[in-house]
Amino acid sequence: MAKYERQDIRMNLDGLRELICDHMLHSSLSATLEDSSTFSFGDARCCVLVFERYSMMGSNRVSLNVTLFQGAPEAPVSLSAITSGGSQALLWKINTLGEEAFLDKLKEIV
Repeated sequence: MAKYERQDIRMNLDGLRELICDHMLHSSLSATLEDSSTFSFGDARCCVLVFERYSMMGSNRVSLNVTLFQGAPEAPVSLSAITSGGSQALLWKINTLGEEAFLDKLKEIV
């Protein structure tokens, strides 16, 4: 599992979501947006994106879960991205290179 977090992204949540989706889906032939959810409470908004792609490094599929949160319309966006599924071992995680490579694609635009 690999993880990346930021709390200072000066961008509108909707614009950032579109930028991330466009970049991630064009970063790999096998990348897909499996599902997403956006909800709000007052001025606060939260968006969850779940991407998946085939990892040739690990010969398996890896997922990338991205959560975006914006407390108010002019507030910075917080981002938490966590990968999963890149290990081939039964009892411990080995060969997580596919997860890290998937996360690196997100880091390129953030």
